[in-house]
Amino acid sequence: MEALKQGTDALFILLGGIMVLAMHAGFAFLELGTVRKKNQVNALVKILVDFSVSTVVYFAVGYGVAYGTHFFVGAEELAAKNSYELVRFFFLLTFAAAIPAIISGGIAERARFYPQLMATAIIVGFVYPFFEGIAWNHHFGVQAWIQSVTGAEFHDFAGSIVVHALGGWLALPAVILLGARSNRYRKDGAMSAHPPSSIPFLALGAWILIVGWFGFNVMSAQTLDKISGLVAVNSLMAMVGGTLTALAFGKNDPGFVHNGPLAGLVAVCAGSDVMHPLGALVVGGVAGAVFVVMFTLTQNKWKIDDVLGVWPLHGLCGTWGGLAAGIFGSKALGGLGGVSFGAQLIGTAMGVTWAALMGFAVYGALKLAFGLRLSQEEEFEGADRSIHRIGATPEHEVNW
Repeated sequence: MEALKQGTDALFILLGGIMVLAMHAGFAFLELGTVRKKNQVNALVKILVDFSVSTVVYFAVGYGVAYGTHFFVGAEELAAKNSYELVRFFFLLTFAAAIPAIISGGIAERARFYPQLMATAIIVGFVYPFFEGIAWNHHFGVQAWIQSVTGAEFHDFAGSIVVHALGGWLALPAVILLGARSNRYRKDGAMSAHPPSSIPFLALGAWILIVGWFGFNVMSAQTLDKISGLVAVNSLMAMVGGTLTALAFGKNDPGFVHNGPLAGLVAVCAGSDVMHPLGALVVGGVAGAVFVVMFTLTQNKWKIDDVLGVWPLHGLCGTWGGLAAGIFGSKALGGLGGVSFGAQLIGTAMGVTWAALMGFAVYGALKLAFGLRLSQEEEFEGADRSIHRIGATPEHEVNW
C-alpha cells in the first residue's frame, strides 16, 4: 500500500506540474495578443527562455534556498519513493518560473533581452525562494512568531502572495525604472493608444491560464490524500466572479473581460482551501473590479506604462487575496476557520515589502551596470527585428 501511495502521489503532483507548465503558454499568448505586432516574437521567446533559465537556477540554487535540500546526489537516491521529491521540484519550479513570466508582461516592448535574463536568475535563485521558504517551509521562525502574535500562521494555500503578489510587486519597480514606451505619453499631455494586436491570441492565452490554474490551485495539496474539491469549486467561482465584474466595470472591453477571470483566480489562491464558494465568488468579483479600476488609473492618470497591467492584476489582486483569506476563510463568513486576519495582514505586508524593495534593488543594479532599455531606434523598429531578426509574420525575405 505504501508503494501505491508513493506512486499515486508522484503522479498527482506530476500532473499538476504539467498543468502549470501549460500555463506558461498562456502567459506567452496573453502577452503576444496584448503587445504590438512588432513585439510578438519577443513575447514568445522571452517566456520560453525565462522558463529555461528558471529551471536551471531553481534546480541548482533556488529549491535549496526554499527547502534546505539539493539534488547533487546519485540517481539511485533521487529515484527513491518514485522520485516524488524530484517531481515536487518540477511542480514548485513552475510556480517559481511564473515570477519572470509575470514581470515580462509589465516590461514588454522596450526591455533589453539579456539583462532581463540576469534578473530572472537572481529572482528565481534567491529573491522568490527566500520568501517561499518563510511562508511554506517555516524558515527563520517567522510563521511561529506570527502565530504567537495573532493565533494563526500566515495562510497562503496556492500563492496569492508567495507567487502573484511577489511577481506583481517585483514588476512595478522594473516598470518604473524602465520608463514608459516611446511616445506613449506625449509632451502636450495626450496619450498614444496601443490597442491589443490580437484579441483572439489574448483570449487564447487567458483560456490556457484559466484551465491550467486548476492544476495550480488543486494540486497545491501536493499529495492525493489532501486533495479538496472545495479548492476546485472555489477557483471556479472566483474565476466567474472576476469575469462578470470586469465585464461590468470594463464596459464590455474584451481585454478586461479576459483578464477578469485571471484577477479572480489570483485572488482566490491564498484561501481557496478554506472559503465557502459564495465567499470565493465575492473575492473574485472584487478582484475583477480592482483590476479594471487600477489598470485604468495606472495607465491614464498615473502614467505608469505597465503594458499587461501585471501590478494591478498580480500585485494588487494578489494582495487582496492574501487579506481576503483572513476574512472569507473565517467561520463567521462560512469558511473553515483556522485563519486570522491579523496573520494575513502581517504576512501580506512582509511579502509585498520584500518584493518591492528587491525589485528596486535588482533592477536598479542592472540598470546601472548594463542598462535595461532598448535604444530608441531598436524600440521603434520593434523587439522582434532588433533582438531576434525576424517578425511574427515576415512578408518578404530580408538579409541581415
